Amino acid sequence: MRGMTVGERAEREDLLAAAVVEAVEGTGAYAGSVFLRSRDRRSIVLAATCGTPPSLLGGWRLIPVNSPIPVAVAYSFGRTVHLADAQETMRRYPQLAVALPYAFGSCSVPVGAGREIFGSLAIVWAAPTGSEGLSKARRRQVRNIAGRLGNSLAALRARTGDPVECDPVTIPVEIPAPSATAVRGGLFDWDLDLGAFTVDDELCAIFGLDPRAFDGRAETLASCLHPGDRAAFWACAREAAGEGRITARRLRIRDRVGDRSSGGERYRTVEWWGRVLEVGDVPTRTHLVGAVVDAWAGSAAVAAVERLRDGLFSLAPDGRVTYANHSALQLLGLPGDELLGRFLWDVLPWLSDPDIEYRHRSAMISQTPSSFLARRPPDQWLAVSLHPQADGVTGRVAPVTRPPPAVAATVSPAAGSATPPARLGVMYHVLQLGSALTEAVTAREVCEVVADQLLPAFGGQQLAIYVVRNATMQLLFHTGHHEDFLDWLQDVPLHARMPGTEALTSGTPLFIESQQDLDRGYPGIPTGEVSSWAYLPLIASSRPVGTCVLGFDDIHRFTQKDRGVLTALAGLIAQALERARLYDAEFAVARGLQQALLPHRLPAVPGIRTVARYLPGTSGMDIGGDWYDVIPTTRGVSLVIGDVQGHSIAAAATMAQLRSAVRAFTAVDHTPGDVMAGVNRTLLDLGPGLLASCCSIHLEPRSHYACAVTAGHPPPLLRRPDGTTDVLDLDVGPLLGVECASAYPPTQIALPPGSVIALYTDGLVEEPGADIDVGIDRLRTTLAHARADSLDELADRLLHNARGSSYRADDIALLLTEYGSGPRHRDDT
Repeated sequence: MRGMTVGERAEREDLLAAAVVEAVEGTGAYAGSVFLRSRDRRSIVLAATCGTPPSLLGGWRLIPVNSPIPVAVAYSFGRTVHLADAQETMRRYPQLAVALPYAFGSCSVPVGAGREIFGSLAIVWAAPTGSEGLSKARRRQVRNIAGRLGNSLAALRARTGDPVECDPVTIPVEIPAPSATAVRGGLFDWDLDLGAFTVDDELCAIFGLDPRAFDGRAETLASCLHPGDRAAFWACAREAAGEGRITARRLRIRDRVGDRSSGGERYRTVEWWGRVLEVGDVPTRTHLVGAVVDAWAGSAAVAAVERLRDGLFSLAPDGRVTYANHSALQLLGLPGDELLGRFLWDVLPWLSDPDIEYRHRSAMISQTPSSFLARRPPDQWLAVSLHPQADGVTGRVAPVTRPPPAVAATVSPAAGSATPPARLGVMYHVLQLGSALTEAVTAREVCEVVADQLLPAFGGQQLAIYVVRNATMQLLFHTGHHEDFLDWLQDVPLHARMPGTEALTSGTPLFIESQQDLDRGYPGIPTGEVSSWAYLPLIASSRPVGTCVLGFDDIHRFTQKDRGVLTALAGLIAQALERARLYDAEFAVARGLQQALLPHRLPAVPGIRTVARYLPGTSGMDIGGDWYDVIPTTRGVSLVIGDVQGHSIAAAATMAQLRSAVRAFTAVDHTPGDVMAGVNRTLLDLGPGLLASCCSIHLEPRSHYACAVTAGHPPPLLRRPDGTTDVLDLDVGPLLGVECASAYPPTQIALPPGSVIALYTDGLVEEPGADIDVGIDRLRTTLAHARADSLDELADRLLHNARGSSYRADDIALLLTEYGSGPRHRDDT
């Protein structure tokens, strides 16, 4: 696919900028941002901002799509996330609240067209505790803006082929917050031969003229000047004709507001400059073009501030100093040329405490004033206050007497806090990966979490994890488009001189920023298409676990922050992998035990077909108590399914005993009701303290009828030959293990040849927050409409959603029986 042209890229940037500005200004927010999906769809990338600059938010330019962050949730799930204040943020998104512990509200909405989502749009506003947030109308307005943006991006793609995605290295469009204008400028074109003036509306406004009424004459402009400056005005024409340009001149313009308000004339000073047009390299000497700059408001404000004895300074939204009056420079002890354009905490050692940066960020994000004490060496105490607006911060600094010892003890030598918080980016990445790893159970899950978090966070394209087995490096996991990434590390002895092994044996991360650096340190190692690498040793409890390797297609410069964060994260990864290794080993033993307790194959019974499936739960390593069985009898066959309460070795053992009891009672030709009653007494005699549900259906192939009993188990489903499918209404007995005298009444069922009976456990139909009847009816509908050439295919269709789910809180057992068919059968566990 061809790349975007400069014009196409500019068109997309204009669309993004217009949308985020409209969202901010239309809702009264002070900041907004638009994120677009990355090429690999692993993350969303900051594409445009209005108000708060990206640098103020540290690590939020690249966000994994599965992060519990509102903008990522809006993108991933296509829904609005509205957080009224900090309390709601803490309740619903605690990781975000810990990383940004400020008083703000936010609204994040998806940006897309049709069913395709391109990214998300978010706005932020100041929100004291208890704020109600945006009204429904405002939220609808933000969604409409995002919808129009999505449609515009889709239209742009249709015309240009723009894939509507953002590269992680893309510099976002930044639109500053609106602020009061201190300087105005107007443009003019003066025909020196004719004396005609062509001006823009802003120049008319500076001269106090109505643009629609201006007659285009130089005399009209001259009449607006102070009488003493009119000669200088006409001299401009002569100077331009002779010199080809006008040196900057200051002229006084009559202030018409002053005429109306005070009855007298008032003037303000503007600056006037220009030059003549050139045709080729020759000045025409007949046309003068230039500008009039009115900086009167700004100049007056600066003059007023300079007269104050208190120190006043101004910070841009990102924290850089844009102005400091003379008193502030004296109190801070630094000349203006060393301070302007820099961060206070970078140029003043005694303000280098991270708490100062934290206070500025807090003031900007929460739009709440902040103040602190600072000590300038050797012993001068200053009171500093920060007053934020969307377009920056006004600071005030004033000398104070030495505070009481109790207060002074809380102020660090460098600034105003003894316990500065961690940097935002570091805190976020550690929190995010640590939280995600706590939910990862298996080694595979740990590796997937690491890939999902590290690659988007640091802009990498490849990730491989090697573990130590038999003193050699063995590949555990790889993701990325280079299939041969680090193939040379496979089976390498731990003592070999390779970057992956040396990082692990030394315990020191290895950061290689170019192929030349790799060749110098490790000649002859294949580099492939990767340009930079980070080798992170994974060590848990002083034992080498393995090495995590990040690869970058382009040269990547690892900052000190990158190195520190990756080093910290390596420890979390190692601990999670070691825990997962133990889990995998125990899980294999537990699953092996459970498989041994279930039938290895189902018996062949004339006149019926049977198929069974068993899916273990994905939550935790404990095994469950689901079972199924097909038991031939002298008169026919019994179909049995059951579920012992809980997930534990005890539940599995009880399941095995109940399965044996069912077979024993059935073998002596007890009726289905007597079989269930006997199993109930057996469970009470065993005394495990567990309950169980069970359903048994006895078929006599030649009778076209069946007898069913149930002990609190989900009802069977019956699909007739014509496709009609019902939930069987059985007389339900109590759960097994409740009372010794429980009775289990039988229910007779008519079975036309070609009917299919479905027995299942509740794991197939239960969903969190939904009534089980809803799940049963959904399964009935699926069974009724499923098209399958065989019973095996039908079973797979019924389990399709369950197999595809990454999370199953319960085991699932399914037993399908087709009545009136040949003796084929199959079980798949």
